[in-house]
Amino acid sequence: MRVLVAGGAGFIGSHLCEALLAQGHQVIAIDNFITGNIHNIAHLIGHSYFEFHEHDIIEPLKIESGPVDAIFHLASPASPVGYSRHPIETHLVNSVGTHNLLKMALLDKAKFLITSTSEAYGDPLVHPQREDYWGNVNPVGPRSCYDESKRFSESLTMEYVRQFGLNARIVRLFNTYGPRNDPQDGRVVPNFIMQALNGHDLTIYGTGMQTRSFCYVSDLVAGLLKAMHTEGTAGEVINLGNPDERTITNFAQVVANIVNPDVEIVYLPGRVDDPNRRCPDITKARTLLNWEPKVSLEEGIRLTAEYFRELINKPLDNIELLAS
Repeated sequence: MRVLVAGGAGFIGSHLCEALLAQGHQVIAIDNFITGNIHNIAHLIGHSYFEFHEHDIIEPLKIESGPVDAIFHLASPASPVGYSRHPIETHLVNSVGTHNLLKMALLDKAKFLITSTSEAYGDPLVHPQREDYWGNVNPVGPRSCYDESKRFSESLTMEYVRQFGLNARIVRLFNTYGPRNDPQDGRVVPNFIMQALNGHDLTIYGTGMQTRSFCYVSDLVAGLLKAMHTEGTAGEVINLGNPDERTITNFAQVVANIVNPDVEIVYLPGRVDDPNRRCPDITKARTLLNWEPKVSLEEGIRLTAEYFRELINKPLDNIELLAS
């Protein structure tokens, strides 16, 4: 298959490109490098089945080498630092950009998968979160550029399913981590690991009793591939994440125990609109895709910490470039 990956130089996108190449697919990756990084795909450049284009999907896209068979839409800032720094771009990539890729999928008769987010549930009043829960989102808050633009992208995708019969599915991703996480993207996993490696206190915003669940990137990518290729997924909304729910305090303790037992945990004031509880119900993924996470939190943290150690040991200019 010829497969387009929008956001292919991002954290998850680059791992997806690798997995698709390993399956023997031709991969066309596009990215505008707002939050993606060329270093994430540098090892793929020159692969006979890999093609890369620097492109912003809010502009129309035409692949000169011919039509594609499948489109994975992962193009969007996804971390609080990323979408807070680029709020207008976040709105546009998830609206205009999504529309451009949907039109391309329809023209090419390609299968389509869009990655939405657990942020679509906002600060949930239902726990754990099922796909049929409509969410509790602040539509004008500081996180709304991401939350609401993703909800819009879901709605637009479903219109293409209903009106045009597009073979499309929506996947809501919960917290994902692993190698190629940007160490400066503001998310809790890179924050804690980098703090621990540098011998700094682990900083928790709020009481630490708020919960998250963390899915290792290889598990997440396996779920994306199954969601795209499994029969009967067209028109479906599917949660992908790890139901192993942890308090942030417990998670900090796990990171400290594995990375640096000498660091302390400190608490700072909470952040605006930060959800209190977040955990996926993955019943649909288990039954429809025969998918569930395999990598334990402890193993995933060890692997991710090894990656960040390598970053720290690189020359300073390389570290800054990798974290840009």
